Amino acid sequence: MGLLIEGKWHDRWYDTKDNNGEFIREDSQFRSWITPDGSAGPSGIAGFPAEPGRYHLYVSLACPWAHRTLIFRKLKSLEDIIAVSIVHPHMLDQGWVFDDWKGETGDNLYGYKCLHQHYTRAKSEYTGRVTVPVLWDNQRETIVSNESSEIIRMFNSAFNEFTPVKTDYYPEDLLEEIDLINANIYQNLNNGVYRCGFATTQEAYQAAFTRLFDCLNELESRLSKQRYLLGEIITEADWRLFTTLVRFDAVYFSHFKTNMRRIHDYPELSGYVRDLFQQPGIAETVNMEHIKQHYYYSHESINPTRIVPEGPELDFEAPHQRGERFETSKIY
Repeated sequence: MGLLIEGKWHDRWYDTKDNNGEFIREDSQFRSWITPDGSAGPSGIAGFPAEPGRYHLYVSLACPWAHRTLIFRKLKSLEDIIAVSIVHPHMLDQGWVFDDWKGETGDNLYGYKCLHQHYTRAKSEYTGRVTVPVLWDNQRETIVSNESSEIIRMFNSAFNEFTPVKTDYYPEDLLEEIDLINANIYQNLNNGVYRCGFATTQEAYQAAFTRLFDCLNELESRLSKQRYLLGEIITEADWRLFTTLVRFDAVYFSHFKTNMRRIHDYPELSGYVRDLFQQPGIAETVNMEHIKQHYYYSHESINPTRIVPEGPELDFEAPHQRGERFETSKIY
């Protein structure tokens, strides 16, 4: 995981020395919004109207942040409206790259070999990490956004004129509740697994570990009373949680040392993951080979042998019975 400094690529891992061994995630820098009419969104600049074929999505099938955007592209039937390019699962000295691998597509726009080339095409003197997802504007040849939480909200509503799917995963009457639960899950679980795995002191690791399992215990209790996080409907918050949970037993439990319990050991959470996995089209967005290859092979400081484990056996298609237990559940 390198970074660009004034447009020059540097192969440099995260520096935790100034944070007492704690991993601090860098904020995304491209924060504009696609809107129905091209007006400015909550951040960034105006000029990105929703138009079929205008935008391109760059993702890794391994990355939970990018996975969110693929899920919303699928849920909202945007496959013919927003094209996608998929990077190689191994992230080595050049960061995210395009190379020959099953499920990787190459760069379908420019034929670039490295994702950092898109960042410098958008901003020649860019300084910062090179991350996925990237939402690219073909017309202005720039990055609209590299913030997954905002890209999924664009996909949720900006393109409604062009898709038959009007389902709203961020309904107005639940905004405050969704934002509150998102904040808790992001800090302690979505990013919490990384704060465990990338910690370089025992104290930083233990603090993140405790908060992570406190969060999982709270979610287990919550999901014992209702089918989804906000009750009877699937919302944005469920999909943001799902992309972490679906990777947990295969990767985070061992690779990031989040090994007090597996998701499989939580009856409610494990059923909940299967429930979401079995929603129409979602299984197509989950590529466990890319997930395992990326984490175990890319993070040499954590796994210097780069051996990728064969297990565990995971059955996300197993019955979950949550529909029978919570019969009134529906999608908005």
